[in-house]
Amino acid sequence: MKVKQEFYWRCVFFIAGIIVLSLGVALTIKGQILGVGSWDVLHIGLQKNLGLTVGMWSIILGLLILAVDTFFTKRLPKAGTYLDMFLTGIFIDIFLIVLPDANTLLEQTLAFVVGVVLLGFGCGMYMVANLGVGPRDTLMLLLVHRLGWSVNRARTTMEVTVAVLGFVLGGPVGIGTVFMAFGLGPVVQWALKWNGKLFHRAAGVESVVI
Repeated sequence: MKVKQEFYWRCVFFIAGIIVLSLGVALTIKGQILGVGSWDVLHIGLQKNLGLTVGMWSIILGLLILAVDTFFTKRLPKAGTYLDMFLTGIFIDIFLIVLPDANTLLEQTLAFVVGVVLLGFGCGMYMVANLGVGPRDTLMLLLVHRLGWSVNRARTTMEVTVAVLGFVLGGPVGIGTVFMAFGLGPVVQWALKWNGKLFHRAAGVESVVI
């Protein structure tokens, strides 16, 4: 019974976290006059040049990343990684449709700031569930293990590379892109601690994020 209860709460935190972070991503895109996160710069750039939606490009690039990871590691990612990838892309598109546009600078700024907070909180929430990380984190770990890079070097190189590619394709880069690169981490760190305590109270066990 305790195992079932623990798994139930892991699923709750996992799904809820993905929904919250997807809402955060959509809000930052609504406030894109300030710029967006590195990967979304690329997603929007691809959308402008090749069509499809931001969420669809998120899924397509995720599939490509997982294919590369599987090729090098010779093992399939956790089921939660695939679920994360598809649900995030789907919910981003849903929120982009239902959320009203932010027209003024104040509205876009508020949308961006709230979006960053929700994105970071959602990341911490779904990571606490420990059911699998997203494709981008999988790529980061692949760089760390294959090239012997530090986590910081791998993430920074990855973020800068996709931001530059997205910018070349016409994606929105701005002060918000830089802010997310340095400001999102502390939000995620706080969210991990807060959600870890909440998960412990709900499920009755400690959550160990790997």
